[in-house]
Amino acid sequence: MALWNQLRNQTQAMQQTLVARKNDFKSGGFRDASMAMCALIAAADGSVAPEERRKVASLISQNEVLQNFPADQLQQIFNDDVDKLTKDFDFGKVSILQEIAKVKKKDTEARAVIQIGIIIGGADGNFDENEKRVVRDACYAVNLNPAEFDL
Repeated sequence: MALWNQLRNQTQAMQQTLVARKNDFKSGGFRDASMAMCALIAAADGSVAPEERRKVASLISQNEVLQNFPADQLQQIFNDDVDKLTKDFDFGKVSILQEIAKVKKKDTEARAVIQIGIIIGGADGNFDENEKRVVRDACYAVNLNPAEFDL
């Protein structure tokens, strides 16, 4: 239970930080990288069950920072990214990480994308090793040290 409380507190603190800087996150690059990160979390174990897709889509729609963008736009990008991963996970993952890497020159956006991945991954109370692995991969894509995020 202590580990769950620590994860919950960490993700709540990240979410508060993101919300406080919400107006900094309005670029199309941030939008696309965030949806790529969410798709990567949904497919972290190599597949995406319909229920998992719905769960992550619901979390996206509830995330206050992502409300800077039209919901239908987010849904389309997320679904396209998930489709890439379900057709061929390894090739899709390369494409998704390239999309995430597009924000690496904007440190604030890069960190926010990683934090969104952690928030979405930990939303069910179980930030599992597959989810941590793909977030670490995303950290490398944006030139951030995963240890900075306790990964």
